[in-house]
Amino acid sequence: MASAPTYPGVYIREIPSGVHTITGVATSITAFIGRAPRGPADAATVVNSFADYERQFGGLSLLSTMSFAVRDFFLNGGSQAIIVRVHNAATSATITLPAGSPGNLVLEAANPGSWGNNLSVLVDFATRSPSDASLFNLTITETNPVTGQTANSEVFLNVSTSKTDPRFLPRVLEQGSNLVRVRKDGSGNPLIPGVRPLATTTPTSPPTSPPSTKPNPVPAAPGSGGDGSDVADAQFTGPGLDSAKKGLFSLELADLFNLLCIPPFSFSADVSAALVSAAASYCETRRAMLLVDPPSAWTTKTIAVNQFSDPTTDFIGTRSKNAALFFPRVREANPLHDNQIESFAPCGAVAGVFARTDAQRGVWKAPAGQDASLAGVAELSVSLTDAENGELNPLGVNCLRSFPIIGRVVWGARTLQGANQLASEWKYVPVRRTALFLEESLYRGTQWVVFEPNDESLWAQIRLNVGAFMQSLFRQGAFQGKTPRDAYLVKCDSETTTQNDINNGIVNILVGFAPLKPAEFVIIQIQQLAGQIQV
Repeated sequence: MASAPTYPGVYIREIPSGVHTITGVATSITAFIGRAPRGPADAATVVNSFADYERQFGGLSLLSTMSFAVRDFFLNGGSQAIIVRVHNAATSATITLPAGSPGNLVLEAANPGSWGNNLSVLVDFATRSPSDASLFNLTITETNPVTGQTANSEVFLNVSTSKTDPRFLPRVLEQGSNLVRVRKDGSGNPLIPGVRPLATTTPTSPPTSPPSTKPNPVPAAPGSGGDGSDVADAQFTGPGLDSAKKGLFSLELADLFNLLCIPPFSFSADVSAALVSAAASYCETRRAMLLVDPPSAWTTKTIAVNQFSDPTTDFIGTRSKNAALFFPRVREANPLHDNQIESFAPCGAVAGVFARTDAQRGVWKAPAGQDASLAGVAELSVSLTDAENGELNPLGVNCLRSFPIIGRVVWGARTLQGANQLASEWKYVPVRRTALFLEESLYRGTQWVVFEPNDESLWAQIRLNVGAFMQSLFRQGAFQGKTPRDAYLVKCDSETTTQNDINNGIVNILVGFAPLKPAEFVIIQIQQLAGQIQV
């Protein structure tokens, strides 16, 4: 509150404008959950390129269908992904450093996987105080098993085994190393001896005068790091994972994601219908879309139609309005098999097309059509004709097609509630994604309203801010209608918020919009004229 005037003169007071700008959220952040050869497990990690993914999760791997999906995502226009690595009984490699009579210092690879078997460690005493029996220098090296060259190296100087030292080894490695950690006991306490480990040097051979030493790195115990078995439902939605925020629920630690891809468990095992169902339900709570891959058994159009429309067995797992299915699988070159053409799940490539379309046209544009080309796709596992496409499309199955000159494209934009018989208002992917975009943007952009005085002044500010946001989208072509009145409405007044609502601390905001729906069928009428006859 401004101070009372005390002297003759001019007083300046700044008056709040009441403007709280609402910013549209991102629309194509894609979450991938699956197996990877390395990287943090059960943690939502953001990557901004495939090179970033390679550094943290090991790049392409025959153990990981997710690695190929992430590659396709960035190849087709994706810009940001969230990676959740899950594994089934993978183990961390160990390195044992002798430390004399108090015991040994055991280091573990920072995360599970056979990659840790390529680690080695050097210890020397060239510290700031060589006489201090707790201080030492630690050099960690990861060797490329193919070339024998150093792939990664980390050096930590003046680390200590003393808990009172600022350079206490477990703390330094936890915060600064991507390669190793100090082994912990069952209570999570680091197992570390009170003195430093022995120096890793050996006398030179042949002996020199004066005697000298050479580095003798300590390698990881052979075979101590393992990749485990193929993942299954238990690693995604098993008991206790929701409360522990692991598996699928690791995404609780991610602020926002818009698309979810769960590639097949392995190159021979599909994602189960139960997991697809759980993932679709989770996407509905997080205002995201699930991109569903077709079962590997769908090798023909007939099998796809029969299984998808089978009333006795649910081969997919969901008919959610927040999910979309794309058929068939894509065939691409596999660099790990001498670039032979093999089949892969399409979810990563389709997610990349979604991201590219959002950046170029907006989330209200259907991510399909001639511009929705699939980069890196040599062919499709099933070649569909127009008539076959016409059998699948009315069921809500989005087809991937191959056309002369144009190439491979996404040729469908329906949700799994897009079957003609369902007559759902969420029939089309762009309509559903536009609604999710508006919901998330308005949810975040109206947080300032909480605890404000609930009266006409507040309602007017809400109408101003939400209306400005909707108007900006209207000018970008996000809605139907020639005028704002035809395109959207924002209502917040005594009609939406009654006195009883005010007494209960509730303010109701009504926002409506006229969605743009894709021109799925283009009908051209041609008539032959008899000639220009003058009557």
